[in-house]
Amino acid sequence: MLFNSYEFILLFLPVTWIGFFCIARLSHQLAAFWLAVASVLFYGWWNPNFVLLLLLSIVFNYAMGFVIGKAKNASNSRSLLIIAIAINLGLLGYFKYVNFFISTLNEISGQRLVLVDVVLPLGISFFTFTQIAFIVDVYRGIAKEYRFVHYLLFVTYFPHLIAGPVLHHKQMMPQFGTAKTYRPNPGLAAIGTVVFTTGLAKKVLLADNFAEYSMLVFDMATNGVAPDFIAAWIGALSYTLQLYFDFSGYTDMAIGLSLLFGITLPQNFNSPYKAQNIIEFWRRWHMTLSRFLKDYLYIPLGGNRHSPFRTHINILLTMLLGGLWHGANWTFVVWGGVHGCYLIVNHAWNAAMNLYEFGNKGILGSRIIGTALTFLAVVVAWVIFRSDSIASAQIMLEAMSSPSGIWPYFFGKKAGLLFAIGIIIVFLLPNSQSIGIWFRDSALAKQAPVGILSGVVCGLGFAVAFMALQKKSEFLYFQF
Repeated sequence: MLFNSYEFILLFLPVTWIGFFCIARLSHQLAAFWLAVASVLFYGWWNPNFVLLLLLSIVFNYAMGFVIGKAKNASNSRSLLIIAIAINLGLLGYFKYVNFFISTLNEISGQRLVLVDVVLPLGISFFTFTQIAFIVDVYRGIAKEYRFVHYLLFVTYFPHLIAGPVLHHKQMMPQFGTAKTYRPNPGLAAIGTVVFTTGLAKKVLLADNFAEYSMLVFDMATNGVAPDFIAAWIGALSYTLQLYFDFSGYTDMAIGLSLLFGITLPQNFNSPYKAQNIIEFWRRWHMTLSRFLKDYLYIPLGGNRHSPFRTHINILLTMLLGGLWHGANWTFVVWGGVHGCYLIVNHAWNAAMNLYEFGNKGILGSRIIGTALTFLAVVVAWVIFRSDSIASAQIMLEAMSSPSGIWPYFFGKKAGLLFAIGIIIVFLLPNSQSIGIWFRDSALAKQAPVGILSGVVCGLGFAVAFMALQKKSEFLYFQF
């Protein structure tokens, strides 16, 4: 089921919301169970065959977490943790990467091994990472609450289940145990509605329209046809903006929906294209995944506790694996490697600046140049990320770097307006999280005229986005 669908907005959401707070009057545990069951139904709407896989994964990881937490010595606990992580990664590897490995082996060896007939379960990367974080936190003594209903809800909670954010036990479980969560909060509901509407508008009014241009150009490259210089850049910039509005739109909708239920999800985007360097970009883009990779991969590898060379190797390995997490294609691995190299260069640059005591952070011109260069580097990397193969990525990048043969382009009004709106939102306007915080904290927003005006604007935005649902499309991160 999609957030941007009539059945979700008109049926699933109101029934789930009303049922949650009505049942909460009788029992908080039953209300939590109701929300967990609704979340499982939400997941099963796409393909009921994988509901059993999801539930078995939940039961297994809950049991392993309980056993690890109760283990009498560190050695047993560590052994159980390794087994649990291996089984989780094995499950993920089978469904997501088995054919990738077979195809790669065939190319290297010249063999013709038969590919496995397997369908990728929706959201498997997210619910697997969420549960790996849980069992690791149990091992570290951070997660200590073992109520199964809360754990079931923690994993299946429908706003985040399909495409994140990647959640930690300590962020969610305390909220499920708080009495105020089970009472309707008009203030949070109002903020949630604003944030949800913002995300819905991003998806259906911006991302889906940018998709038309990016798909046209990248399909040319997939078919071996090289676009000209301008067309290649139009395709690259279209995908850059499409992905931003698609994924940040999903995150806004998830956060907004969660606020309707009195639960706060962590921020996942913070205007990443405004970043002045790649390090800052990764602190702003897909923030929960970045923290996961840092806490559960980069730091265990050694982080920056060793020599600069070892630190750079750890960065590169983390980004390569982070790229592979996004999908079973060498383009994702190369994309991760490119960002790993970006980060290494950025760290080396910072070290040189500190060594020679040269700083330019306060200079407006340097900030603008830094943002422009970072954005350009991100666009180039997104081309690799979006391409179906290394060959098609090479076609796109060569076209983008060959200005010969440029001929005048005459944009239609729709395309020109779309790009102008996208650039203004990305670089000049506050992000939806900031708007939600302002709406929550501002005394001005609580005054009747301003509150009414905000409601009218939100209502109009929702109406326009709702009418555009006729051409609904899946979110890009559903495939990761």
